Amino acid sequence: MDTLEDIVLRFGTRGMDILRKELPAGYITEAARALLEKEKGNVFIATGFYVSGAAETDGPPGAWSLAMALKDLGYTPYIVTDDLCKDVFEEYGIPVIYADTALSEEECAKLLERLRPSFLISVERCGVNTEGFYANSLGKSIDRWTAPLSLLFEEAERRGILTVGIGDGGNEIGMGKLKDVIREKLHIMPCRTSCDHLIPATTSNWGAYGLAAALEKLSGVPCLRGAEETAAVLRAIVAKGFINAGSHTPEFAVDGFPGSVGMQMIDDLREAVKTG
Repeated sequence: MDTLEDIVLRFGTRGMDILRKELPAGYITEAARALLEKEKGNVFIATGFYVSGAAETDGPPGAWSLAMALKDLGYTPYIVTDDLCKDVFEEYGIPVIYADTALSEEECAKLLERLRPSFLISVERCGVNTEGFYANSLGKSIDRWTAPLSLLFEEAERRGILTVGIGDGGNEIGMGKLKDVIREKLHIMPCRTSCDHLIPATTSNWGAYGLAAALEKLSGVPCLRGAEETAAVLRAIVAKGFINAGSHTPEFAVDGFPGSVGMQMIDDLREAVKTG
């Protein structure tokens, strides 16, 4: 029987199977358990990754799925992003905190102090690398278009606030947890920002769906959004111009995988929750 980790790592790309070997066997369930142990207060979910003049389709649907799941579980989720994801989440009743490229450590500290999140999750959000800049999959700087949300997660770490990172390439927030492995075995410049629980997946959306599935399994609350509802979110952001990173065009696809593949992942995750 496939585990949650097996499902989100199907068609493995970019060495995420290598990272899996460095993590506990049930790393998705461990992350979900850690979240459920925290006070049901505010939570932050960061997402949005610049590609070819727009945000990519990987990240926002997964962030939406997690936000809706956490709402069902009694938390108050806030999406943290930049203008690339303008006017996406509000229509689902999810409050959004918009950051810009001038975001400072002081502003991050004030935000954490004001809203006191129980935990932070990153879903396909570029993190500052070990050379000090935000880079795309080609290693080119995207600082000009990227709010430095690594600062928020690093400030949370200093304050002892739980963090979860979901990524699929090595340059996302949270991947700093395995930065030496990423540098040595994946041969790319890794993100420096670490996290308490890391979830590598073939696409970050799938990792987020997997975490929502684990939350449902552990809590007994049906909170994983279905394939049809999730597909509608993906279609909505494509209509707004979000980019499939596999083709650099707006289409119903994520990282080169047709949207239908991700929807099948949700069905498989739901089955794993029922039978696991």
